[in-house]
Parts: sequence; structure tokens; C-alpha cells
Amino acid sequence: MNILLLRPHPGSDAFGLGPFFRVEPLGLEYLGAALLARGHAVTIADLRFRPGASTWVRRSQPRLVGITCLHALEYDRIIATAREVRRVSPDAFILVGGHAAAAFPDPLKDNVIDAICLDDGEEIITALAEALETGRPLTDIPALLFRTGDGWVETPPLSDQTCLDLVPLPARHLVDRHRNNYHCLLFKPVWLIETARGCPHRCSFCSVWQLYGRSVRERSIATVVEDFATAGDSIFVADDLFWYNRERSIELAEALKKRGVHKRWILVQTRTDLICRSADIMAAWRPLAKDFDIFLGLEAASDKGLSGLDKDAGLAESIEGVRIARELKYGINGNFLVGHDWGEEEFRELWDFVAQYGLQRAGFTIHTPLPGTDHYREMKPRIPDQPWSNFDMHHLLWEPRIGAKRFFELYAETWRRSILNTSGEKSIVDWMRQVRPSQIPYIARVLWRTQRMMKPAAYLKEYEATRPR
Repeated sequence: MNILLLRPHPGSDAFGLGPFFRVEPLGLEYLGAALLARGHAVTIADLRFRPGASTWVRRSQPRLVGITCLHALEYDRIIATAREVRRVSPDAFILVGGHAAAAFPDPLKDNVIDAICLDDGEEIITALAEALETGRPLTDIPALLFRTGDGWVETPPLSDQTCLDLVPLPARHLVDRHRNNYHCLLFKPVWLIETARGCPHRCSFCSVWQLYGRSVRERSIATVVEDFATAGDSIFVADDLFWYNRERSIELAEALKKRGVHKRWILVQTRTDLICRSADIMAAWRPLAKDFDIFLGLEAASDKGLSGLDKDAGLAESIEGVRIARELKYGINGNFLVGHDWGEEEFRELWDFVAQYGLQRAGFTIHTPLPGTDHYREMKPRIPDQPWSNFDMHHLLWEPRIGAKRFFELYAETWRRSILNTSGEKSIVDWMRQVRPSQIPYIARVLWRTQRMMKPAAYLKEYEATRPR
């Protein structure tokens, strides 16, 4: 069967760090590997680059089209992409999957979509392809929400969570045409690797643990080592929580060293309280890359702010975790959440914390109730109707306590205190010195786009254009 897997363009990324992060569609590469192993002809099209969906449908003549929906902000774009596919190929079966689709599928119940995947797709899409080939009823396929003449029907969940070693390594060759377009921060091209999936914590703003029931699944050491060894020189590890399993983390570091793996750059995501307990693990991992960065969800500049987010960790852990990481020569990137109910006091508290601990490499996102979380269910009555693209964590979903104009003045000032402000401590010339001459056009283009985040008028104009109704 000809199968086309699509990564749609998410829409506007005019605000936030989107221009700095454009990574390969790893989930689709795993689906592709599972389908190729069963003899299907698979095409992956990344619609963030040309050509568009219509061209890829005409080229591949698919019987099954899978569209990934990773974030709530993409719901409207997913439906638009499905409509484009349907115009070109009226008989293709259109399946939507991905994290946001599984966590909160209701916005995708549109007549142009045939089915929605409610769990990890590696087992489900292969079963669906077999059913379409053999005429087996869709009710036999687990974790599927499919459209019928009488409405939408949901099948029972998977009998057990998908084993991450069930499918081969990701079929990266299916996106080779775009490899040089995948980048993170100053590094290009970048390879995305997953060693584990899930998180045991309960942060109120996160939908990962709520989808997976606070579970964590891990790939085998041998599989991960092979993935690292065959990937390129710059690696972003996509795990929701790296270094979670102490014994496995040490074993994996030693196995990578034994294989002779050493990268130019690695980026991982973890928690500050975990770092406080894991200095020996981090010491074991540090030799594996020339530059090794950590992304930390710092979230708040006070214990009160952290407790309100159910972080189960305090400000002391944030400070100590950053200290330990820096002592071991790790680079620190972080993120803070900015609330709709903030006043000047909260903004100034954040500015002081960032300045005191040298956290200018952090990002600042608006605390957004994400569909699929208890927080969203609690806040939904307060959220007016508006485009799903506003759920990008850089838009206000309702009128803030201090008014939109003043809020954006303070929010833009927060970004001006970051390393991205080329009129601040790090000029555009300083940025250029950090990249190869061939990458200067790329970094100049990215920095030019991010300067909008320092302009209150840009935010206010966008807010007025998509103001909640």
C-alpha cells in the first residue's frame, strides 16, 4: 500500500523561540519504519518546506494519509491540510495522530477526517493499514476514534502500552531531503533522538503525564547506542525527562563511551531537583559532547509560583540545580511561565531572579491551559472562543488583570532582558562569531524574526487581530 505521512506547517511562529527550533518529524519516522517493515511504500512529507500537500498526494498516490498533530495550536491547520488532501484524493483514508490528537481529539472531529489515533501510533497505524487492505472492520483496531454515518465510534484502548523497541530505528532516510533545514539554537543540521517516553511528575500545565498516566517507557540500551552512533554530530534528545532512571543513565553513558560516541553538541531536557540528586550521572555524561546543553523548566521565580504549578520542587532546587550543572560545564537554557493574572510585582520578581542567577538564556511563555490537562478543564469556562493558533503559549487567551497594553509592555521588557535582544549585552556581531560563515544568513534571519518579541506593539496588534470573542 502507498502511504503518505504529513507533518503540516504549524502556522505562525512570529513569536517565541520557534525560529530557533525546527526538528525532524521523529514520530513519523518511527511510523515509517514500522510500515516499511511490513512491506508498505512510505513517503514522509514535511510541509514546513516546499512543496505543499497537494503535490505530495499527486506524487505518492496514497491509499492511507497520516497527518501528525503535535500541539493544540495546530488543530485548525490540521483540518485545513486534511481538506487539501481530500480535494486531490477523495478516496484516501485520512488518519490524524500525534500527541495533541490523542490528548484532546474533539476539535478534530470533522467530516474531512476518517479517524483519530488515541495512543502511540506505531501499532495502530500498521493495524489500520492491514484492515484497509483486507477489509477487516475498524472496530478490531485498538485506540481508534473513527467516523461513521451515525457519528464517531471509539474502540477499546491498547491492551498494554506500546513497547518502544517494537519497531526498528526511525526511518530517517525518508526526510533526508530536508536534513540541512533541521536546526536547534546555533546548531545545524540537528538529529532528534528519543531514548524514553513519558514522565512520572504531575506539573499542572503539562499534558504528557496525563496522557501516559505518569508512566515512563525506555528503549533498550543497545537500540539507543545504535541510534546515537548512526546519527549526526548535533543531537537533541526528545525525552520528556532525561536522566530519570539512575542505573540506566549510568549504563547508557558507559555504553556510549565504549562505542566511541562523541558529539559536537547534545541537548537534553530535565528537572532541577533531579540534577540535585544526580551530579554523578551528569559527570558521567559530560564527556560525550564538546558542548552539552540542558533545557530546564524553571517555570517560576518563587516557591509560591512553583507550588501553584504542582512542580513538587522548590526554588532552592532551581538555584542548586543550575549551580551544579554550571560547575560541570553544562550550558543552561530554561523557560519561565508568565501568568495572565500577573502584575508589575511578579514581572519585577522574575527580572531580579534572572539577573541574580544569570539566566538570560531562558525563554518566557504565557501560562496557557493546554487541552488534555485538568487545568484546561478547570479553566475552559473562562476561555472565550478563538482560533486554536492562539494556544501557542505566546498569546493571551483572555484579558489579563493589568490590561493587554500594560501586560505586553512588561512581557516585551522581559524578553529584552534575554540574550536574544541584539541591542543588549550580546550584539548581532557576537552571535555571528559563534557560527560558521556559511550559517551567518541563517542566524541573521532567525535573530531578525525574534526581535519582534521585544516590541509591545507587535504583540498588541496580533492580540487585537485574534482577540477572544
